[in-house]
Amino acid sequence: MNALLERRKPVEQIIADSLAAGDGEQKLKRALGVWGITALGIGAIVGTGIFVLTGHAAATSAGPAIVLSFVVAGIVSALAALCYAELASTVPVSGSAYTYVYATLGEFVAWIVGWGLILEYALGAATVAIGWSGYFGDFLHATFGIAIPHALTTNPFEGGILNLPAAIIILLISALLIRGTQESNTVNKIIVAVKLAIVAFFIIIGVQHVDPANWHPFAPFGVSGILRGAGLVFFAYIGFDAVSTSAEEVKNPERDLPRGIIGSLAVCTVLYIIVSGVLTGILKYTQLNVPSPVSYSLIRIGLGWAGAVVAVGAIAGLTTVLLVMLYGQSRVFFAMSRDGLLPAIFSRVHPTFRTPYVSSALIGIVVAAVAAIGKLDVVANLVNIGTLAAFALVSIGVVVLRRRSPDLKRGFRVPFSPVVPIVSAVAAVALIVTGLPPETIVAYIVWLVIGLAVYFGYSRNRSKLRA
Repeated sequence: MNALLERRKPVEQIIADSLAAGDGEQKLKRALGVWGITALGIGAIVGTGIFVLTGHAAATSAGPAIVLSFVVAGIVSALAALCYAELASTVPVSGSAYTYVYATLGEFVAWIVGWGLILEYALGAATVAIGWSGYFGDFLHATFGIAIPHALTTNPFEGGILNLPAAIIILLISALLIRGTQESNTVNKIIVAVKLAIVAFFIIIGVQHVDPANWHPFAPFGVSGILRGAGLVFFAYIGFDAVSTSAEEVKNPERDLPRGIIGSLAVCTVLYIIVSGVLTGILKYTQLNVPSPVSYSLIRIGLGWAGAVVAVGAIAGLTTVLLVMLYGQSRVFFAMSRDGLLPAIFSRVHPTFRTPYVSSALIGIVVAAVAAIGKLDVVANLVNIGTLAAFALVSIGVVVLRRRSPDLKRGFRVPFSPVVPIVSAVAAVALIVTGLPPETIVAYIVWLVIGLAVYFGYSRNRSKLRA
């Protein structure tokens, strides 16, 4: 076991390797500033949490106390965000949690994190695409009277054949990411502005139609329901960590990454609490278990035009989440491939676009297939457990790196360390145990066993640290 944990890649070597790429085929283009990466974070965070999962979590877990579920999930995410901010400013290299853990806890644990991040980014994108498909179908039907056949918008587990719109949007976003980071960033900024305007529109319209009676009983499922709700809506907060995967494409990563991570999370937490409060005030929580609860609530109270406007915003919001999720997965694979843990093809960069085009294309095809046949709640819970596990290990990594390399330059330092990182790790594990169903934990263990087989069968012997 000691031999497994001793294979560690020092921070200095990680940074040197990224710089040594020079202008070769593993060099990414630095094109993002602080506003670009903040928009990247907001683009990833504001989406599925507000537009898809809020209604389901309120109806089945927390009731109107879903606002407290968002607070709980937000606190866990904020603690982790501080840890990510420190490590991102210290190790400004692609790979996010995988790279940070590689530098602190070693290759074996880093592989576990990287394998778990597949659940966060790849399955996260599939989850979002399923929600996107639902809003897109509602928009076509409400605006143009066009109804996509049920068999082509529903997975085979729920009586359909495949979710065709979900698969198509994944492939289109993947093509955009192959085209270039700068182009993707420009599109993301525009759509983020649109969806923030739509969220503000919903709050302004919705607050005028809130019936306080709908907030009673406030916590019909008790404290356990609030925690279950937090476990489900935690999906709403994943995305800020995707900001850190962009490190090698940020102009001033030591300064801008911490600002982008913390800033995007702060904006989105406030929006989540307000929107969930207004939503459960407009309509009784028992009526919100639908794929498109935000627009549905407005339509149910006779504001069909407002519901159509919100549907457009939801489509925009979910599109940016897809963009960032697929972006993050390709960059994690890029980092793992560069370390030798995945085949070299995943770190191949396009000679013109300077993007990991092969990685983006392969990921896009696989995720499109999952989105076409996947079930929303099952996939979402797998995303949550993979993310929470990464959060816990990154938090531990902060403590370890402080002890091993106290003199490293840090653009940001977690306050009250090691207390805050330890509390962050404990909170993440606690949310796994109390907020996620047992079958999700079992599925994660199975996924982990498969990952260990891949590591010992392929990656460990091909690691560049083996020499």
